[in-house]
Amino acid sequence: MPTAETELQYETPFQLLVATILSAQCTDKRVNMVTPALFERFPDAGSMAQASVAEVYAFIKSVSYPNNKAKHLVGMASMVVRDFGGAIPDHPDELQKLPGVGRKTANVVASVVYKRAVIAVDTHVFRVSHRLGLSQGRTPEKVERDLNALIPPQMLPVAHHWLILHGRYVCTARNPQCAKCGLAEWCPSEGAERR
Repeated sequence: MPTAETELQYETPFQLLVATILSAQCTDKRVNMVTPALFERFPDAGSMAQASVAEVYAFIKSVSYPNNKAKHLVGMASMVVRDFGGAIPDHPDELQKLPGVGRKTANVVASVVYKRAVIAVDTHVFRVSHRLGLSQGRTPEKVERDLNALIPPQMLPVAHHWLILHGRYVCTARNPQCAKCGLAEWCPSEGAERR
């Protein structure tokens, strides 16, 4: 995949953070359907910080867990305005202080927007890393450590997208496309029955 980048649609760091929060347990396709209207109404942290949870909920009710995500988005925007002067932090540790932002979300924003040498481990990265023999870690944090040890730091941001896209379109959970996989000859799981 010569162009490996996020499939979330965004124009600003704030918009990527919002989209990534919304993408938890939800498809990027669904998120991309709701964010244009959401971003038109709330283009930045300042405008979202002044919104009610119900107001944000109305825009995101078709994503998974909309009640919690609406609360997180308003809380995140308020904290960004209050504690970070309206700017999205550039370090994963600072990002994780925001409501609704866990390690994966923080690493996505830090790597995509700020080109930090971090890798986000979601379900696709976790699965593909195991199938390719890159990690046997039982937690996302352990898989992240293993990948950090194997992948040069400057490649981590793009490696995240390579692994996600490979897991989303080739090395799928239920019916992996091993016959179409460019990594099959090196893959210890190639052709093996999947759980």
